[in-house]
Amino acid sequence: MEKLCITGGQPLKGTVTISGAKNAALPIMAASLLAFGNHRIENIPDLRDIRTMVELLTHVGASVTRDDNALIINNRHLSGQEAPYDLVKTMRASVLVMGPLLGQLRRAQVSLPGGCAIGARPIDLHLKALEQMGASVELKDGYVDIYAPHLHGAHIAFDKVTVTGTENIIMAAVLADGQTIIHNAAKEPEVIDLANYLICMGADITGAGTDIIIINGVKKLNPTPYQIIPDRIEAGTFLIAAGMTHGDITIQNFPPHMLDALITRLRDAGMTIDITGTTAHASAGKELKPIDITTSPFPGFATDLQAQFMALMTLANGTCIVNETIFENRYMHVPELVRMGATISVEGNRAVIRGVPTLKGAPVMATDLRASASLVLAGLAAKGTTEIHRIYHLDRGYENIEHKLKELGANIDRQPDTMI
Repeated sequence: MEKLCITGGQPLKGTVTISGAKNAALPIMAASLLAFGNHRIENIPDLRDIRTMVELLTHVGASVTRDDNALIINNRHLSGQEAPYDLVKTMRASVLVMGPLLGQLRRAQVSLPGGCAIGARPIDLHLKALEQMGASVELKDGYVDIYAPHLHGAHIAFDKVTVTGTENIIMAAVLADGQTIIHNAAKEPEVIDLANYLICMGADITGAGTDIIIINGVKKLNPTPYQIIPDRIEAGTFLIAAGMTHGDITIQNFPPHMLDALITRLRDAGMTIDITGTTAHASAGKELKPIDITTSPFPGFATDLQAQFMALMTLANGTCIVNETIFENRYMHVPELVRMGATISVEGNRAVIRGVPTLKGAPVMATDLRASASLVLAGLAAKGTTEIHRIYHLDRGYENIEHKLKELGANIDRQPDTMI
């Protein structure tokens, strides 16, 4: 076990480069199973979740090697159809192999998922859609066994927007017979990136980025080199870091059109954000204004940036409200921020934040990936030293975060953690 120790109060200054998007890399790695051969996927971050997906691909018979920031995936000899509990329990995105295995091998056995404890995220929508496409689904001993000797197109209407559900059905549909139309599809940039990758391999997909995606099944896909998009959540986290520390940061490999909702609210809060191409310059003066937010699917305010934005608002001059509409258990960072001197009250999915002049360093516990990031931000701004325990959550989604922060002038170190 390890912990981060942060002595705060230092404005962050300098340049940081954003890594590839974990949430794009994971489905694209899974999608490589749809084309037998040798795949080279670039701009892959070195993260715990990525390593878990590598283990999963290896488990079903692929060989995976890393070449700098690229992964070389060879799946000429797939030998398995199972995503086992030991892997899926640590990362919900493991269910993304369901669609490719079903599309390529016509069978998948996937353990029910785990991952961050941020509320129920059932895969019922995935399974219902796959049944519409001709799959038989059996739940047994904690596993989903799906079999479809003749997978066919269908009209899929999701009851609510689901990112992994949209991705799974796209991947199942590209080699199915006939046409699949997904209504109420997720519009996230990571879904678009997956569709673009599949199109480069020969898939027939239109409408990605809208709420209706049309997939016409093809007979075969072929491996192709591909580069993953930048991580919009990491980029947003560094924008907020500039605001929290009253810093001055230049962010390279920045995805501007993926962060419109956040950028608008940060500017409203008093930050200066200038964007030229794929470079952003973010700075903040001494006073932050309180800004209300409500999370919603893309292009709305991302739930994956809610905890970080709340950390920023703990230092605003006034009161603001955060409404979390995506997950019902995504305020577990609140008690930890309160330990650092924040004033926050929660009722249901609504949090009221009353800004305070300063935060104070304290020992805190990370509970999920984005909660971890909010605590890092709070530690950077706080007076004194903050110890963040259980940072394995953080390592699931942020590549070399302490090194990047050190380059910006942060006093931050990773140390062994003896805390049980």
